[in-house]
Amino acid sequence: MAISRRDALSLSGSTLAGLSLGILDGGTPALAQTPAPAKPAEAWPDTLVEKPLRAGFPAPLPLNADGSAIEHPAAEGGAITDPLMWKTPDRTAPVIEYDYRKLAVKVDTRGLGRLAGTLRFADLEKLPLVSHTFLLQCGAANPRGVVTWTGVKFSDVADMLGLVPGAHYCRFIASDRHYVDESIATLRHPQVMLAWLMNGQPIPAKHGAPLRLIVPFRYGNRSLKAITEIVFGTPSLPMPPLPA
Repeated sequence: MAISRRDALSLSGSTLAGLSLGILDGGTPALAQTPAPAKPAEAWPDTLVEKPLRAGFPAPLPLNADGSAIEHPAAEGGAITDPLMWKTPDRTAPVIEYDYRKLAVKVDTRGLGRLAGTLRFADLEKLPLVSHTFLLQCGAANPRGVVTWTGVKFSDVADMLGLVPGAHYCRFIASDRHYVDESIATLRHPQVMLAWLMNGQPIPAKHGAPLRLIVPFRYGNRSLKAITEIVFGTPSLPMPPLPA
């Protein structure tokens, strides 16, 4: 690319450098990479104002008239589609022991149950085994899949722990430190499960191995994956520590 001395004098040194370095193989000029100007932050209104609603969110859940989840035939059980909402930088499941036969879940009944300590699979396999096929749906209008879950009813686990009627809440904490709180009354619904099999096979790591909470009449993020701790309380529970 030729440039006259007069033109060169009218250009800045940095522009000349860009022109000289911007010639690609074959003599093709490179495109300038100018960063877009930062968008100024919008001032927060000091009064209540009208704001647009999120279109199509949250999508209604298909439930029975009594608020329970619709039971599907087991033959409809299949895969859960992505994306998966792990609270990790790379959105993948933290590395823990995925084998449900080796699970070790910390259970703190905080004086509200006869038993506390570490829940093992040997404790769960003594309870009646149940299987249910439910739709797992997120808040958007995009069902994640109809899945057959196998495990035990939460109510049976609560009875095994000797939970007293005065326990009002339960917190489940996952391997990525995400957690959900539910009332004991909700968790004692006969459809709520602690599951370790998905469509007849061990739950894959990305879907919540070794043990997953299933609350089929809630959105999918309430069915917490990879449970590591269960804490009971009344009337409220402390926040779990943030990850290091």
